[in-house]
Amino acid sequence: MTDAPALGTGSRLDFMGPLSGERADRLVADLTARNPTTVIDLGCGWGELLLRILASCPGAQGIGVDTDRPDLARGRANAAARQLSDRVTFIEGPAAEHLSSADIVINLGAHHAFGGITEALHTLREAVRPDGRVLFGAEYWEHPPTREQLANMWPGISADDCTDLAGLVDQAVSAGFRPLRIETASRAEWEEFESGLAADVEDWLLSHADHPQAGTVREKLDGQRSIWLRGHRDVMGFAYLTLGRLPTPGSSHP
Repeated sequence: MTDAPALGTGSRLDFMGPLSGERADRLVADLTARNPTTVIDLGCGWGELLLRILASCPGAQGIGVDTDRPDLARGRANAAARQLSDRVTFIEGPAAEHLSSADIVINLGAHHAFGGITEALHTLREAVRPDGRVLFGAEYWEHPPTREQLANMWPGISADDCTDLAGLVDQAVSAGFRPLRIETASRAEWEEFESGLAADVEDWLLSHADHPQAGTVREKLDGQRSIWLRGHRDVMGFAYLTLGRLPTPGSSHP
């Protein structure tokens, strides 16, 4: 009997987050307008956005860093299929241990790799070149969560784990950036992400209802769906911030 696929691999998703293809294409166009030559994605997953940027910039070189081996293997396979293998390197390891200077620095939903949002923003500012851009993605509260909503989210989460959108942008400004674009994931993007995250396992369950693993799989699926629909839906947002680095006081850079 065929075992259930692992839940949460994102095998049917283009991006491991609430990001549509349309938004991704526009982000790529904005980020590549200055003809970057180096791109680093810290916490890249399978690096779909990184690969799209490289495809739009034939002269650019890219690095993707992540700790998830299957995601990195998927990224390498996608790079090979698009004939980008000679221009991208996927590194397995902690993002904080594989920093390098780049024209574009990406960190989407992976600020925890540096300890938290404040620490991540300060680290990214040091990594991006003076005229470069940072694309930073992080969670925020659409409105303060109730106790019931928090209880229906992930174990251990608290209201202090996020700020509101204004507070998130203030953190970026305090770290030495100027916000060039402030945008947030739509409900449709969240629905595509959450539904797509479970779709392959839901399909498996429909055709393997008598499988010995079916009960456990059903319980995991129901739990994940409940976290979304009873917990963070319309409460937790996700922001995409395109950031420009302010010069260091006394620096000769413009």
